[in-house]
Amino acid sequence: MDESGQFINKPKEWVTTLREGWKDILAEMKKTTWPNSNEVISTTVVVLVATMVFAFYLWGCDVVFYQAISLLFGKFGASVSS
Repeated sequence: MDESGQFINKPKEWVTTLREGWKDILAEMKKTTWPNSNEVISTTVVVLVATMVFAFYLWGCDVVFYQAISLLFGKFGASVSS
């Protein structure tokens, strides 16, 4: 009997814990300060510009390293397939 009662109480505890957790989440969400549209736009622009800068930088590094490796392979008689 004790074991069957334990199995019945487990779902009740789970539901109670879930309900309390959900209430805590809602309380914390009310404390959150959300950005306004100008902040969202400005941070989006910063992310896009930074992404483009890093993309061009990495592309430049790739070109330089490819040329350096081609030069080295050419000096030693190997070829680089493109």
